[in-house]
Amino acid sequence: MRATIVAAAAALAALALAALAPGASGGTKPGCPAAWLAGWQHLADKIQAPVYCPRWMPNPLDAKIGGQYEDIYSIGKDRSYLVSFLEHGDLGSGDVHVNFRGYPGRTTIPKCQTIALEGVKTIHGVTNCFADPAGTKKAPGITATVYRVNQDADQWHILLAWRYNHSLYTVSEHVIPPYTYQQVVQNLQRLLQSLVLVRPQG
Repeated sequence: MRATIVAAAAALAALALAALAPGASGGTKPGCPAAWLAGWQHLADKIQAPVYCPRWMPNPLDAKIGGQYEDIYSIGKDRSYLVSFLEHGDLGSGDVHVNFRGYPGRTTIPKCQTIALEGVKTIHGVTNCFADPAGTKKAPGITATVYRVNQDADQWHILLAWRYNHSLYTVSEHVIPPYTYQQVVQNLQRLLQSLVLVRPQG
């Protein structure tokens, strides 16, 4: 009798875990969180291309566009976008900074302007915005390259870049306390696993 009860309890626990796991409900991920969906849907409609909404963000951030943590919301003439979320830590506790980018209709890494000082001379140059690849991270439907040297708003960030539907997408996080390098890598892996597509409507 005891063995039967234990087996039944174990089966119920397994079913509960399966229901909570990503990909449950017939293999479909839960969608963009309701509190965040409107902003990501508006972005997808604005650029007329799919965007990736996260279902998880590193503490204390959320991914509500227009919310208290939004830092940058920028859409270029080419429909590329940068959506950034930032929390400045109090009393020197550090920052948490995550960027999302998309480049509809292009898969090549963009170029960034560089400025270097040589004595009193200022040298202007151009380089890949994402560089120093260091392996890959995977999530369902995504194989992302890890880049460790990045420019512009992604400077000092670890960045993941992948291609979908003839477009380039990225997510990055600043390596700065309270998170260590390894914790940032773990955060990015979890972010990647949490991403869901939001497609334009109409």
